[in-house]
Amino acid sequence: MRPRLLILGGTAQAAELARRIDGDIGLISSLAGRMITLPDLPGRLRVGGFGGADGLAAYLRDERIGAVIDATHPFARNISAHAEQACQRQRVPLLTLARPPWLRDAADVWIFADDMAAAAALMPTLGTRAFLTIGRMELDAFRQVEQVWCLVRLIDKPERALPKNWQLVLGRPPFSEQDEIRLMQERKIDLLVTKASGGDATFGKIAAARALKIPVLMIKRPRESGAAQASTVDEALTWIADQLLR
Repeated sequence: MRPRLLILGGTAQAAELARRIDGDIGLISSLAGRMITLPDLPGRLRVGGFGGADGLAAYLRDERIGAVIDATHPFARNISAHAEQACQRQRVPLLTLARPPWLRDAADVWIFADDMAAAAALMPTLGTRAFLTIGRMELDAFRQVEQVWCLVRLIDKPERALPKNWQLVLGRPPFSEQDEIRLMQERKIDLLVTKASGGDATFGKIAAARALKIPVLMIKRPRESGAAQASTVDEALTWIADQLLR
């Protein structure tokens, strides 16, 4: 039987990695059940949760998984913690494919918040027309900020109606710097609110805010896991080959 690899995905890096996996490896990509638009990926696609660390550990055992790549979003705290616990129990090698953080330039005006609630509290002190790029799952923390008009960008339309002072725009990364500049200028944005996600696919908004001298309210990343780390797909491919093909 071919060695099996489980990719915990949902990111552009995860999709790129899946498309570059050696054909001698049995690939399974797992995506969160809340995803509405599913990517076209090679191998098997699994959608939905595992039932916590216990459920994931059972899945690793039953599917005879030889290695796991955690290529989820840097803010996907629960699944990353469950992956670390499950892999330790089943003695399955685990690698976190962590996006490199954005590097601050001298021209950047970044204000950091520890979490979503702290960011929502700061918003009215920093701007009046905010560009919210925090993802569908984090919107509730900002719904009560009535003093600030918000442009909200999501990949899929949310199930719950947005507040009256919010405007929705749909889009999937990557976004270019010029497109982001145009969008911010058209909507008269004076504050960008984002997670400190890192990576190239969404850097355009950071570069645009820099060019337009717009402050960025940045929500800090959660604490990193204790798993082995890779910052590029090439590094992850080398690790996979070492674990499963040698």
